[in-house]
Amino acid sequence: MTNLFTSDLKVINVGLDAFADSIIQNGGNAINVAWRPPAQGDTKTGRALASLINNEEVDAANRIALSRYLAANPVLKDVDKAANSVPGMGEKTLLHAGPPISWEEMGGPMKGAIIGAVIYEGWTETEKAAFELASSGDITFAPCHHHSAVGPMSGIISPSMPVWIVENTEHGNKSYSNFNEGLGKVLRYGANSPEVILRLKWIEKTLATVCRSSLENRGELELKPLIGQALHMGDECHNRNVASTALLIKKLFSSIIKTKLPPDDIASTVEFMSGNDLFFLNLSMAACKSMMDTAHGIDNSSMVTAMARNGVTFGIRMSGTGNEWFWTQSRVADGLFFPGFSQNDAAPDLGDSAITETAGIGGFAMASAPAIVQFVGGTPTEALRYTQEMAHITLGRNNAFSIPALDFIGSPAGIDARKVVDTGIEPIINTGIAHKEAGVGQIGAGITRAPMTVFNDAIVALADKIGTN
Repeated sequence: MTNLFTSDLKVINVGLDAFADSIIQNGGNAINVAWRPPAQGDTKTGRALASLINNEEVDAANRIALSRYLAANPVLKDVDKAANSVPGMGEKTLLHAGPPISWEEMGGPMKGAIIGAVIYEGWTETEKAAFELASSGDITFAPCHHHSAVGPMSGIISPSMPVWIVENTEHGNKSYSNFNEGLGKVLRYGANSPEVILRLKWIEKTLATVCRSSLENRGELELKPLIGQALHMGDECHNRNVASTALLIKKLFSSIIKTKLPPDDIASTVEFMSGNDLFFLNLSMAACKSMMDTAHGIDNSSMVTAMARNGVTFGIRMSGTGNEWFWTQSRVADGLFFPGFSQNDAAPDLGDSAITETAGIGGFAMASAPAIVQFVGGTPTEALRYTQEMAHITLGRNNAFSIPALDFIGSPAGIDARKVVDTGIEPIINTGIAHKEAGVGQIGAGITRAPMTVFNDAIVALADKIGTN
């Protein structure tokens, strides 16, 4: 004991900084460790977490869920109207992004998009009449995720809209997404003016027809290799899709020009696709949805299979708890805003596009896309750190999505709700930012994180279901 007080002590302090401060002030050496109790110090969640860590049943279930995700092979098969292809799509059904939400609870962008969809479908002719119909209870509103579908921002899919049809050929499940409208005043941001409706009609009548004919000519298109190649070219396939869109056009171009369709339709299709750097986003989302759905519904698994936002709430689904949503208030993203706008103008985060992060790309692969920081904020060093940080909360890596800047190691994949709660690290998401009022459109882009509360709730629910809590 005497030697302890006479030797040169080097102290590692875990706890209050004041303990280390006293040592330093008296000439000692001390290092603070930024430790926080798991589950934000909540006793109930902490007990639930403890019962699930090193749990053989949970670990075995997670191995199955992760292996199904890794083996998934998303393939673009076809294009068709939502009414003809999306399961459970009723005559007066509108699908939306995020967890379930009623018309009364919806924010400005989603309400604006629904009004536009009602007019697009021809159910009414005016905004006033569309608002009344949406308020009447005659329309069924449902999350895209409940119908094997995903949509960016407001995520609205109506019966007449064309959808991409993606099949996971390894397991047979299908997923669906609408077509990307481009930038500016678009339906997904709540715009519903006549030019927005005209563009949607052109997408339905011309763009979708040309794309479908192109696929008939060339046959199916594997999406996972295309995403992997795009990651090597500077995309992360959520907010940056420059390379992936170019690769898609390259894959489809020869079959597009061989279609026996009017030359003007072919020309306008190629022009639209070439001028829309986000064109591949919706396909990226559908591919990720097909990969995550095959990992869903594995009893006892703590692997997260969906993260989604509706502009009011943020929700997740976890493989081992079925179709239950765990949700809390959606955050407003921090980021870069277009001139004339600020965070005060921003709507809370919305969209199904966080399915990309759930599948290990998007924010989880930002190390592959250093240039994206010019759009969402931050530095290339921070983009690299985000990817490295996410490895602490995932079950493994997807070697099909390798990252050159990290010696081609696979992107972190398979979010483990246990690890999120245990480490206190919230999953990173990069995102577009919508104006809180309908019709203004995108006002910026930035970074946000999935709120810890939803993972705490999911862990408690899983422990209760298994009977370990």
